[in-house]
Amino acid sequence: MGEHTVTSFDEELDEIDRLIRDMGELAGSMVEASIMALLGPDNALAQRVISDDAVMDARQHELDDRSITLIAKRQPMAQDLRAVVGAIRMAGDLERIGDLAKNIAKRVYAVGQTPMPRTLSHSIDSMASLVLDQVQGVVERYVARDAEGLAELRAEDEQVDVKYTAVFRELLTYMMEDPRNITACTHLLFCAKNLERIGDHVTNIAENAYYVVTGTLLPPNRPKIDETTLRAPAA
Repeated sequence: MGEHTVTSFDEELDEIDRLIRDMGELAGSMVEASIMALLGPDNALAQRVISDDAVMDARQHELDDRSITLIAKRQPMAQDLRAVVGAIRMAGDLERIGDLAKNIAKRVYAVGQTPMPRTLSHSIDSMASLVLDQVQGVVERYVARDAEGLAELRAEDEQVDVKYTAVFRELLTYMMEDPRNITACTHLLFCAKNLERIGDHVTNIAENAYYVVTGTLLPPNRPKIDETTLRAPAA
């Protein structure tokens, strides 16, 4: 981002960038902790994630306030305006990631009532690791103004969809094999879907960040192969 004649303007833009980094770090922490709590199970850790959501909301409100004040006071144009508006949009997606991590944490107690099969635990952990790498990577690449890296990360959403489809099928298998698994597996289905939705929000952030950095939009059709939502062919 170019320097301005008014130093305070640059400082205000830097502060918005700092808030995006803070929200990104908190989002990653919440996702990681929610999965650790789920696989533990660890109810105390789950409660911490639920409490952290209030911190995430507060940071989003602060970023929105600072951004609106900067627009009103500085009337930024071109790249600067893209950066501020893009930050507001990215903050919205990061806040939603926090909500989804909280939703996972809220199911920890119910899932913990039934032992989780080792293979299933590994599958969910594998999917969560991929999603967590994306959450952490998207803000890092935005801060580095790495347009190519942002485009690559956005395309990686396809891998999350593949993982989600595999977990979805595995959970259905467990439910069909033993009806006693239905309650716990239903909660886990929601948890897996929350992880898949976190991946979607990461791609939204990557798209907005790419636009901020380059001034151009990525192609509208991104990979999306969640087979659990495909409709069956007509008879």
